[in-house]
Amino acid sequence: MNLSKRTELRRIPDRGSHDWATINQILDAGFLAHVAFCVDSQPFVIPTLYGRDGERLYFHGSAASRMLREVETGIPTCVTVTLVDGLVLSRSAFDHSMNYRSIVAFGTARKVVDPEQKVKCLRVISEHLIAGRWADVRGPSEKELKATTVLEFLIEEVSSKVRNGPPLDDESDYGLPVWAGVLPLEIKSRPPIPDNKLVEGVTLPDYVRRYDARLAGHSEIRDFPFPD
Repeated sequence: MNLSKRTELRRIPDRGSHDWATINQILDAGFLAHVAFCVDSQPFVIPTLYGRDGERLYFHGSAASRMLREVETGIPTCVTVTLVDGLVLSRSAFDHSMNYRSIVAFGTARKVVDPEQKVKCLRVISEHLIAGRWADVRGPSEKELKATTVLEFLIEEVSSKVRNGPPLDDESDYGLPVWAGVLPLEIKSRPPIPDNKLVEGVTLPDYVRRYDARLAGHSEIRDFPFPD
């Protein structure tokens, strides 16, 4: 992977990394990306689900999607993923922060045209979102595939940043009678709501029941040894 000023870690560089293991852990823990691009000097940022396969990300959507139609032309594109792990409440308003994991990636995308490859890419996205689901559902029909655009985004440059830890107040503020600490935040599923048109006898799949365990499996990333 080539690096340039686009991914140079400038502000608090000790929190950053170009390490692929760190980057992949963040990408695998998330599922919502924001895709940024410019059209006629007008910037756009669009949220979208993604799936990861090595150094490639896959996006999909309606063939009428403006974002997909623009990005598939190969224009320079920036993709970000951010996971917020907690609000850091300091003794001063100035020093408030948050604990987070994030990546910023640059590259270009290409349209996946081959129908078999499109199905494989859609499976990557589906399994990234909720592993085990693809084997249960009906696959896309030829008509549905034609109505769906799939893009492969090749990561050319990427950096990550992670903050983890307590508030960092000025020494003169530690004596203030103000509560300070971290309010942890996490994505947590609630009890599944069955569709009222389920076929009789269909039960809740284990991969849905265990979804929280999948999310909890990435929590160890919060202990990365980056300075606060």
